[in-house]
Amino acid sequence: MNTSGIGYDIHRFAEGRPLVLGGVRIPHDRGLLGHSDADVLTHAVADALLGAVGERDIGHHFPDTSEANRGINSLEILARARELLESRGGRINNIDVTLIAEEPKIGPHHGAIRSSLAATLGLPVERVGLKATTNEGLGTLGRGEGIAALAIASVELP
Repeated sequence: MNTSGIGYDIHRFAEGRPLVLGGVRIPHDRGLLGHSDADVLTHAVADALLGAVGERDIGHHFPDTSEANRGINSLEILARARELLESRGGRINNIDVTLIAEEPKIGPHHGAIRSSLAATLGLPVERVGLKATTNEGLGTLGRGEGIAALAIASVELP
């Protein structure tokens, strides 16, 4: 049976934090605020995988009230979402993610981000779609206050 899941995440910018997207550290003057490394792109993909198997979101599996999750590398969250999916006999067909940000430009990091996600998910890089867009100056994202990501995962279940 083919199924799919959708994920969404948003984090505001914060001074003094590294910016991590898709497991890749991106040079920028601000990072994203969060209990983990605040990797909004990876969080959206993990939620899409969890949704594809009818699971609750990463906030349930990795609560921000747990000190064990403070500063956790989001690739670990993604790997654990993959493990949960595979424990149910699931197999990821592909993922597609859109990053919404006024800055920084993602183009120079596109290949590294796709490779990082593909390696963590055990997928060929060709099965990882990554796009970036702006919010055309509208709303909190348009004012450059943070970054959001949308993801969809296509999964095969027994």
